[in-house]
Amino acid sequence: MESAQAVSDPLLTRLRAVQEALRPYPEVRLLAVSKGVAANRLRLAYGHGLRHFGENYLQEALDKQEALADLEGIVWHFIGRIQRNKTRAIARSFQWVESVDRELVAERLNLARVGMPPLDVLIEVNAGGEDSKGGAAPDAVESLARVIVALPQLRLRGLMALVRPRPEEADADFATLAASFQALQRAFPDQAIDTLSMGTSTDYARALPLGSTQVRVGTALFGHRSQETT
Repeated sequence: MESAQAVSDPLLTRLRAVQEALRPYPEVRLLAVSKGVAANRLRLAYGHGLRHFGENYLQEALDKQEALADLEGIVWHFIGRIQRNKTRAIARSFQWVESVDRELVAERLNLARVGMPPLDVLIEVNAGGEDSKGGAAPDAVESLARVIVALPQLRLRGLMALVRPRPEEADADFATLAASFQALQRAFPDQAIDTLSMGTSTDYARALPLGSTQVRVGTALFGHRSQETT
């Protein structure tokens, strides 16, 4: 029965393949990157056990959140670039924001979250120093972290980054991120810094043995779609 279901359900087939790769790493969270994926497909993914979904665009995410409001335990992560005029809606509509890369964004998220539980945030790191990518430089992580931990409506949970595409460069970036993550844990031992989000559909298998605690997988779960994602 299950085999027949898997054959007729490409999402389930892909999910099982990803879960098999994650089997040696039971502590790693699978974040389903759902940019460009319709709400009805996310409902199917939820039915297969997925609970954490990552969105890049605010309005698209808000529409899906409304359509899926009946699903208990669903957790929404904002993983896209943060525009200043959208910080309030992002802060109040997501449980996690993974793309905090400057003090101004952190301060605006904190103000917008007043009256709600603290917002879990990750510092986005530009590990490879690429001009085309957002993120704080590795040597700026600790100073930004000090700003975040002083803000009462934010809860610093760790780091997130994209890495360079070539395998040898990706491995170097993963190592940089792992070192930054460990330094952050040492610098703030009283904080619940437990999340190192690195690895996407193309490279998560390389990130896992290098210390990733969360992989952001889109194409490997949902296939190619009109808005390509990680």
